[in-house]
Amino acid sequence: MANEKASELPEGGMILEPGSSRKYLTGDWRSKRPECDEEKCTNCLICWIYCPDNCVIVKDGKRVGFRLSHCKGCGICGTQCPAKAITMKDEVG
Repeated sequence: MANEKASELPEGGMILEPGSSRKYLTGDWRSKRPECDEEKCTNCLICWIYCPDNCVIVKDGKRVGFRLSHCKGCGICGTQCPAKAITMKDEVG
């Protein structure tokens, strides 16, 4: 790798196939993950509206979890939660 020229390296950070974002598990590099206090959650779904990566899982009109395989740990869900039910926790390991 040290002897390769820049022109010989493959391009990175490119999506080569349209509609394939589900194949790219981008949650592996986050340092924090969302956790929800179920007793505080009112299921207003503001977290779902604001999540830029579609990581909030909703079923039958209720938040049922987070799609951590795509969550980048931005914390927008927690900052927008009016009930303050979502907090960002450090990833372990």
